[in-house]
Amino acid sequence: MAGAWRAKADRLCRHGSAKPLLALTVAGPLCWLVWAAFSNKLGANPAEALIRSTGDWTLRFLCVALAVTPLRQWLGMPVLVRFRRMLGLTVFSYACLHLTAYVWLDMGAAWADVLADVAKRPFIALGMACWVLLLALALTSFNAAVRWMGAARWRALHRAVYAVAVLAVLHFWWMRAGKNNFTEVWVYATVLMALLSARIWYFYRKNAASA
Repeated sequence: MAGAWRAKADRLCRHGSAKPLLALTVAGPLCWLVWAAFSNKLGANPAEALIRSTGDWTLRFLCVALAVTPLRQWLGMPVLVRFRRMLGLTVFSYACLHLTAYVWLDMGAAWADVLADVAKRPFIALGMACWVLLLALALTSFNAAVRWMGAARWRALHRAVYAVAVLAVLHFWWMRAGKNNFTEVWVYATVLMALLSARIWYFYRKNAASA
């Protein structure tokens, strides 16, 4: 039974329409936000709603991207790895939207004010650090970068996703500290901690097996 289900899921994941369907799915939240913005459905403070929503979706897709490897190992479905690059680029894309909404809608695209805000507010600095790391990962997410850097150095760089996860949660926590509202923070922290723990456990188990 499990083998038949896995074989069917494998065929579906390898189907030519799988990646286009995933692309449409991850674009869904952006399409909704654009529609809501033009339809005045974002509440009394649309700018804040866009900044918060794009940040939330960045964290959500980060959780999904980090879940690929544990699911691949747990389900015995190597085919899932073919979606990892797209999900990683989705995280970066929503992070760019989050940064753009902050710079444009909150700071009026005044770069001197943005730099002053980064220096003044630590949670903004953490968010910027996340974006810089995601930029490095996005620029080196292609096969040519693996060949240019070498597999070992490429893997070492892409372990920075762990730092991104930690910094993203700290960014969210510090932002919510002013309102003393940590419920969502703990949800994301718990999910990311579980996913990172699963990856670390598999890494050490793999090394122990090969020793």
